[in-house]
Amino acid sequence: APVVLPPAGKPAGAEAPATEPPNVPRFQSLRSNEVTLHSGPGNRSRLAWVYKRAELPVEVEREFEHWRAIRDADGIKGWVNQATLTSRRTFIVTGSDAKLLDDPKDTAAAVAILKPGVIGRIRSCTKGSDWCRVQVAGRSGYLRRTQFWGSKPGEEVP
Repeated sequence: APVVLPPAGKPAGAEAPATEPPNVPRFQSLRSNEVTLHSGPGNRSRLAWVYKRAELPVEVEREFEHWRAIRDADGIKGWVNQATLTSRRTFIVTGSDAKLLDDPKDTAAAVAILKPGVIGRIRSCTKGSDWCRVQVAGRSGYLRRTQFWGSKPGEEVP
């Protein structure tokens, strides 16, 4: 009888994991106007910061049980409970004023001028594009990814 060999890299009898590994790093946003940032995973860890801004985008860098290691647009890092995050994709304007445009091209008409620190929702980003369709205070338009923090360069946001 022929010898049956398992696929390379997979020991005989090994089962596929029940779930895919977590998508890390990834962007999420704060669920409420009060989110506590801890120095480590767990409520007993030192309180490092209290965020007072719902929908602030954060980047999840690691996971441990129901705790998420996050980083914000200013580079502040710490741990939050997963229940304080939402998968809603948001952005924060960084640098200088950003023109919200009615088309994804620099010559398009401005819909609004967004000041640094303005938070809005990312509606979509085409893979490989420098532009994302966003919404702020009921106004929709396009921003260059270089004008905000909340997505990776070229990342697709459906």
